[in-house]
Amino acid sequence: MAGDGSTKLDLHEDFYEGPVEGSMNIPGMNKPQSLGQPDFNTLDEPISVTVLRDLGAVGVKFKHVLYPTEKKSLLKEWDLWGPLLLCTFMAMVLQGEASSAGYDGGPEFAEVFVIVWIGAMVVTLNSKLLGGNISFFQSVCVLGYCLLPTAIALLVCRFILLFQQDNILFTLRFFVTMLGFAWATFASTLFLGDSQPVGRKGLAVYPIFLFYFVISWLVLSHTV
Repeated sequence: MAGDGSTKLDLHEDFYEGPVEGSMNIPGMNKPQSLGQPDFNTLDEPISVTVLRDLGAVGVKFKHVLYPTEKKSLLKEWDLWGPLLLCTFMAMVLQGEASSAGYDGGPEFAEVFVIVWIGAMVVTLNSKLLGGNISFFQSVCVLGYCLLPTAIALLVCRFILLFQQDNILFTLRFFVTMLGFAWATFASTLFLGDSQPVGRKGLAVYPIFLFYFVISWLVLSHTV
């Protein structure tokens, strides 16, 4: 019995090498970095550097929406800065339209925020109930960033409204709005399509279609 115990003790001593400590050398770094620590500290850098880095990340995501070739670009590092900027821009433009007609524009500004954020949450909840393997904020991030084509359509329509309106200009506004709607729907389904089960992709795409259709209708219906 004693021999068995010493054998077990020797086996444990062979596998035990003490606490794991050390450092990791990273190419391009002047000094070794401890395991588990980030390669930079944002508390030690100027605010302008942090803002420019975040704006650069937002710009990269906008580029992927306009040219959606890399499906996981908006899912790796999600943020809500882009959706907030787009939502605020659209709300301000639509509010300006209402103010020119003699209203304070308050309800219209809140209306855009409610439709965008509540609508994105409802679409995301539907995706989760269908068994989608994507997080809540990732889905809201994609839906918000894919508002970019609709926001561009709103800006173009606002420029067209500066001229005397006729049937030709209305047709042009309708075409621009539908183009933004189609591109927003296409980009969002391209990013979110792979996160849905194979037999339920149609059920997940339909609420996305309605979400961008309602926002596009707001863009087209403001004619004052």
